[in-house]
Amino acid sequence: MKRFALSALGFVMLAACQPQVPDSGQGVGFESYSSYLARRDGQTGLAPAAQGLGTIAPAAVSSQPLSAMAPATGERPRAETFAGIQQQSGERVHYSGGNSTGISDEQNFDAVASRESIQSDAARIQQNRANYVVVQPTALPTRTGASGPNIVAFAVSTSHAPGTQVYSRSSLFRKNYEAACGQFPSADAAQEAFLSNGGPQRDKLGVDPDGDGFACGWDPRPFRAR
Repeated sequence: MKRFALSALGFVMLAACQPQVPDSGQGVGFESYSSYLARRDGQTGLAPAAQGLGTIAPAAVSSQPLSAMAPATGERPRAETFAGIQQQSGERVHYSGGNSTGISDEQNFDAVASRESIQSDAARIQQNRANYVVVQPTALPTRTGASGPNIVAFAVSTSHAPGTQVYSRSSLFRKNYEAACGQFPSADAAQEAFLSNGGPQRDKLGVDPDGDGFACGWDPRPFRAR
């Protein structure tokens, strides 16, 4: 029993020697925030500030209709313009009366009736008749340059289809058809040369082996349709 009492006394003395643990909420070397506010208010003489968030009073809502809140004038509110720039309304302007330059109002009966009369219309018709000029037809100009055969006149004078033999051809004097036609830039040029060298009765150039009278596949039908 005596030994237990001595042990308890030793624990009490050991606890008395331990340093006091500081308050973790204050921080080492600092006082609490509430103590700081109280000390600051005491030095400045101000009343302690209310803690927490205050409530915001709702804004008053007008019970008047929207038409009563509109501006008194008929103009729309517009933003401020920069200095040196003329402010325009931006609305479409309707002009009454008058006539825009370059636009005819001949289809407007009221406008024409206000400035024209029967006498003025008669004078205008008479003036138009005086200015009317009839151009008389003249003779066609003569062709200049080469006076070769006219392939258009030849096409109109024929009526048979291409490939139909009309003229006799001899196989003894038949030339290379492709080589003969390759000398001409077009079928029209080949037909002109063919007619200039005795065609269509004779085929000296070897460009009409089938005897239809049309050289190198020349087609007269487009000229007949004119």
